Amino acid sequence: MPAGFACGGVACGIKLSGRPDLAAFVVSGRNPAAAAATFTANRMAAAPVHLSREHLAATGSDGGASGYARGVLVTSGCANAATGSAGDADQAEVARLAASAFGCEPAHVLVASTGLIGTRLPLDRVSAGLDALVPDALSERDDGLAEAAEAIQTTDSRLKSASATIQLASPDGSSHAVTVSGVVKGVGMIHPQMATMIAVVLTDAAAAPATLSGLLREAVGATFDQLTVDGDTSTNDTVFLVASGAAGTTEVEPGTPAAARLGAALTAVCRSLARQQAADGEGATSLITCRVVGGADLADARAVARTVVASSLVKTAVHGRDPNWGRVAAAAGAARRRDGEPVSLGPETLRISLCGIDVYGAEPLDFDAAAVSRAMEAPEVVIELDLGRGSAAAEAWGCDLSEEYVRENSEYST
Repeated sequence: MPAGFACGGVACGIKLSGRPDLAAFVVSGRNPAAAAATFTANRMAAAPVHLSREHLAATGSDGGASGYARGVLVTSGCANAATGSAGDADQAEVARLAASAFGCEPAHVLVASTGLIGTRLPLDRVSAGLDALVPDALSERDDGLAEAAEAIQTTDSRLKSASATIQLASPDGSSHAVTVSGVVKGVGMIHPQMATMIAVVLTDAAAAPATLSGLLREAVGATFDQLTVDGDTSTNDTVFLVASGAAGTTEVEPGTPAAARLGAALTAVCRSLARQQAADGEGATSLITCRVVGGADLADARAVARTVVASSLVKTAVHGRDPNWGRVAAAAGAARRRDGEPVSLGPETLRISLCGIDVYGAEPLDFDAAAVSRAMEAPEVVIELDLGRGSAAAEAWGCDLSEEYVRENSEYST
């Protein structure tokens, strides 16, 4: 775990199952650390999303994308979304309780919640949980981060974490190790529109809030925004990035080689987390990876990759091990960029392969359908497209659509 943090998780009774449901990620010492965040684009954004934006706006200078934080508190089992002014008041009280436990001002607390929409937080249980969690259940070791990762889960079947280490210069000219570690939850109501889940990423690098914000936006655009499980964007999607500066390295400045190295590590961590989410999608039996090359620009390549993995027909074909490349071609042709414009794509330059076997190249190709079907039984099904329009490349990740997904979500609130 990066230096300068203490993390942990406990069960406070939000979840009826008795599983851990309260997680804290706290900056060691008394001073807040630089922080950045990205949030859901859903217009029904939950109370914790609004409050965290307000706190970053109050402590930063870019309107709620970055600021300073002493800690992050995540409650699991209750989304506190669509709960009106009472839910807003509840969330503010949670931040006040956390601030008292962390030893800071409420504005230096970032909050996130996940779970059932339309229910209010049980404040008495959260308060009791904080008493048990801080400081006694916090740890500066990896086990503390693992306990926090467990406590933020809902329908996840396994913990999701990732870490990367790089070397950055210190003020005396020597090189020090810097760690970037992240945890994430979310295997349903996952669709690319920032941010697609709750993730907390910690680093012991030193960087200003605005620098972190720029690096986080780039990393999210290449990773979490390219992830889909079911096409539904949550009301609570949040990604937090907090930098303790405890590694003792020189502050990372935008546009420098150090920023490029830190950004690459952050993107690698987020990419791993996104792939883990897709592989653990509700009811999933296969991770779907779509790799696109030959895009006219990055926006085109990303749009095609996203659209292919989001297609219900592609998902069901993968689940049935059906090498129906026509569904891939149709999805790619319907792709739209973020600005709503169609992508540059046509049958005369398009090439498609399934699990490494070419199936289309400006016209249907002869291939062994049985061999492709057998290859699609692998845990990861790779779909590759060459648009033949340029040099831009992108990836996206999703999963197959199964009967188990329908069962889980038809019974979710009952």
